[in-house]
Amino acid sequence: MRLPPLVVIPTYNEKENIEALLGRIFGLDEPFHVLVVDDNSPDGTADIVKRLQKERYSGRLMLMERPGKMGLGTAYVAGFQWALKKGYSLIGEMDADFSHPPEKLVVLCQTITADGYDVAVGSRYVCGVNVVNWPFSRVVLSYMASVYVRWITGLPVMDTTAGFVMYRREVLETIDLATIRFKGYAFQIEMKFRAWQCGFRIKEVPIIFYDRTDGQSKMSKGIVKEAAFGVIQMKVQSWFRKCQRRRPNP
Repeated sequence: MRLPPLVVIPTYNEKENIEALLGRIFGLDEPFHVLVVDDNSPDGTADIVKRLQKERYSGRLMLMERPGKMGLGTAYVAGFQWALKKGYSLIGEMDADFSHPPEKLVVLCQTITADGYDVAVGSRYVCGVNVVNWPFSRVVLSYMASVYVRWITGLPVMDTTAGFVMYRREVLETIDLATIRFKGYAFQIEMKFRAWQCGFRIKEVPIIFYDRTDGQSKMSKGIVKEAAFGVIQMKVQSWFRKCQRRRPNP
């Protein structure tokens, strides 16, 4: 039996958002499954997920608990590896803070299942700049980061740091998740670059990105530094890496 699409959601102190977000996702026409990867949130995020598993979403909501903060990238890798082992064919990712519109999950899936793409990206910048409630300085930083990545790598994606993405399972199998090196937001760049390098087709779907209204941002100077200097190293390493693409089943 073919499993429905799975959405991986990393959490750390997201008690203000997680219950409402899950309600929105499970209220969609597409019968999504969700895997929450929680890094031992001291605010009790995991406890909320456990309660919802029992009360409302048995069989559709899964929880992976980790001992502490280990980085956004490692949370996604752990979630993706779990999904591959379980046999999911469509595997997505999104933030827990409502910055990504849950309703667009359906469009991301259709971009792969109906339109034949391998990676669907919920993009802030493919149709202008669609960001709400961010200070101008952060919009400029984010947009110019994507310009910088495209200039260094040649990656034909307008929103290279987007964290709202749906993957065909063959993409995650081919990339070799164990070799992904970035742990912060640069993880998003590396995933798209590796997929493109392997010849997979990427499509950007326009979304409106909303800054979080509850909880605290996880952005830091260390994350920005990792992305700025890591992109060059990533590009150089790609010259010595061969990629054997696995063609998706028709």
